Amino acid sequence: MSREEATEKARDLFAMYLEANKLRRTPERFVILEEIYKRKDHFDAEELYIHMKNQEMNISKATVYNTLELLVSCDLVKRHQFGKTQAQYEKAYGFKQHDHLICVECRKVLEFCDPRIQQIKSMVSGMFDFEINHHSLNLYGQCKGNCEHKAAQAKTESLA
Repeated sequence: MSREEATEKARDLFAMYLEANKLRRTPERFVILEEIYKRKDHFDAEELYIHMKNQEMNISKATVYNTLELLVSCDLVKRHQFGKTQAQYEKAYGFKQHDHLICVECRKVLEFCDPRIQQIKSMVSGMFDFEINHHSLNLYGQCKGNCEHKAAQAKTESLA
């Protein structure tokens, strides 16, 4: 499924969700959805709001936060809590299951997909007669190569 197809289907699902819950179908909500589905990264609510303001979109911070909650409620956006940092979000519809590597220094999030995880889920599901709906695997550590925190720290030390 292409990004455009995923975005269009997400728009349709969001419209149905709003209608089913007797919520207003405002243009701002759909602009936020489209901005999220253009992204290729994880983001926090403040980052999304600032990005949209920089694009000269007239959307309030409250609308961004409230719309994110609606999108999470209807499974079009996933919310992650990586450690003690503020919540991070990513688009969810039409994108394959993946897991995360999180650097505890610079907070960079890398995605990976390993088919063996699906095999483990199937095996555990069968062993315990348990239906697994979804999973989350977050591995925490430190970037070995180009860690943004280490680069900033080295720059600061070289200026001293």
